[in-house]
Amino acid sequence: MTDIPAPRRQSRFWLYGPVTLLVLLAAAWSGFWFYAHGRAVAELDKALAREAERGRSWTCNNRSVGGYPFRIELRCDSLALTSTRWSEAVRVETGPAVAVGQIYSPGLVILEATGPASVTLPEGRRIALSWKQLDASLAWREPQRFALVATEPEATLTAPGQEAQTWRAATLEAHLRRNPDRPAADQAVDIALSATGTVLPAIDALLGTTDAGTIDLQATLTQAEAFRKGFNPEALDGWREGNGVLDLTRIAATKGAARIEGSGQLLLDPTHRIGGDLQLAAAGIEQIGGIRVGNLLGGLGGLLGGRGPATTTPGLTPLPPVSLREGRVFLGPLRLPLKPLLPLY
Repeated sequence: MTDIPAPRRQSRFWLYGPVTLLVLLAAAWSGFWFYAHGRAVAELDKALAREAERGRSWTCNNRSVGGYPFRIELRCDSLALTSTRWSEAVRVETGPAVAVGQIYSPGLVILEATGPASVTLPEGRRIALSWKQLDASLAWREPQRFALVATEPEATLTAPGQEAQTWRAATLEAHLRRNPDRPAADQAVDIALSATGTVLPAIDALLGTTDAGTIDLQATLTQAEAFRKGFNPEALDGWREGNGVLDLTRIAATKGAARIEGSGQLLLDPTHRIGGDLQLAAAGIEQIGGIRVGNLLGGLGGLLGGRGPATTTPGLTPLPPVSLREGRVFLGPLRLPLKPLLPLY
């Protein structure tokens, strides 16, 4: 009688191996995430300590750090920043905020904030801010970049003895990037800003219309390192004393039938007001600062001291130079009958 061989025992590696490998990978990833979580919390605490040494105190109410398994997520029920390195404190407060960093994309942080927010400034000034949605991103690898997108933003400035001023827009988009081509001494940052559905009282008064408009601006800010101190009086004064300028390489705006394009340069004067010169071309403007212009922009240019530089945009007529001096707005040698610009601090 012939012996029947016993059946070969099948290996169960392919049954349990993938599961075991998956468990090991999950455990390794969990360990890596908790390590990254610990590093993120430690770096955050160090950053807050450095900010405190510079006179800026951040308050994140009910702070929590989570986001497992693929993100590091910082949440605050409300967020406040107080800058005390000036004669009067500057304080910014907002609603719930969240900052998210992806494990697989280090160096990039996504920010979201819920309004409303408020900014308390020296001399009793206050800015009330609101928006429907606000998202931002920050990349600190070279070139460093910041982007912000807001829907239905609105800002109202109130000051003792002054009429409240409200700016609003349907959409707002801003991009900042450290300029890699300018000399390091320039500390240059490129700025691109666009907004639609804008309403700004100062422009309404200048052009005599409340129609919503659009703004497209491209500029380069020099001596930007001054704003590492924040956007407060100390930073602004450091920027002014460092001869910082805002080079406007392109301004394009519409408001109803009015169109304006041009370029120029802005700075802060010794009275802490915005100063500078603009070279503009325009069309469809009926008045400027209460002075009726109609379609006589060309003749007005000759009357006020010559036409501005030629424009390559069809249909636009160059205006006389626009100057901002000691809070007053001049069109050529003629001072426009507008309210003086307030000092920024």
